[in-house]
Amino acid sequence: MDKELQKYYEERFSMMATDGWRDLMEDIKQMQDSVDNLLSVPDEKTLFFRKGQLDILMWVSTLKDTSSKSYEQLMSGDSADGS
Repeated sequence: MDKELQKYYEERFSMMATDGWRDLMEDIKQMQDSVDNLLSVPDEKTLFFRKGQLDILMWVSTLKDTSSKSYEQLMSGDSADGS
């Protein structure tokens, strides 16, 4: 792994180890819970807006796990396509 990519992951993991990151994850979970309810969706436009919100919230809430998995693959020499 090149030094620039290693620094990228080290800084990302450092950020994710902070109290602020944990607070953000709690806020995101609360937002997911409030947005992940179809009963209050009045129309198709709102439905697609909610879907976009959930996509972004899911991306952020899984960022730590996906970053860890990618980093482990890079460190072990495995490529993303399994070759």
